[in-house]
Amino acid sequence: MIQQVSLKVLPQEAFSDTAITKHAATSLGVKSKDIIGFHLLKRSIDARSRQQVYYVLTLQVFVNEPFHDRPHLSFRYDALKINAPAAIIIGAGPAGLFAALRMIELGIKPIVLERGKDVRSRRRDLASLNKTGVVNPDSNYCFGEGGAGTYSDGKLYTRSNKRGDINRILHIFCHFGATEKSCTTLIHISAPTNFHTLSPPCENKSKPAAVKCTSNKR
Repeated sequence: MIQQVSLKVLPQEAFSDTAITKHAATSLGVKSKDIIGFHLLKRSIDARSRQQVYYVLTLQVFVNEPFHDRPHLSFRYDALKINAPAAIIIGAGPAGLFAALRMIELGIKPIVLERGKDVRSRRRDLASLNKTGVVNPDSNYCFGEGGAGTYSDGKLYTRSNKRGDINRILHIFCHFGATEKSCTTLIHISAPTNFHTLSPPCENKSKPAAVKCTSNKR
């Protein structure tokens, strides 16, 4: 059978396939050897407690069930006809860019107006802002390609259960070149208001989002 399970684990366990398999088996009331593999659907960080930080994992677990890869969503953004209807979108932030993609899917030509600069140029303006304190009114943390989201630290989140399908958004990222890990993993940090920084171990290491167990010891 295929089961979905949520686990709260310590940081040193969050990137260990063996530890994750053991916790999943305990949660499902089965033996570790019965778990053939799992897909990592979501990984988030719970830093609300000042005593201990936890990772919260959402898994799709294959229990005595043949393991198979997850199907990927596909997208088509065909060239629009010359006489296609047009719509003007103000701002090239996350909302504006995704609105433009949706327009193309509907056969509408998006015209995106953005007062700021491209990402590379924004970096120079932000470096000057941080060094001299002088704000460029047209190129800063808010204005420019990607909007404020370009330099977000990740603490804001979508409330996607109420406002849309986050899985579709992640697959759009992969369609345009994001890694396989980005299609299956969403990082959301729950932190107290005075929690400034968090450097999870192994965050820069590449780990598969799908794991097939090959040893009965796991």
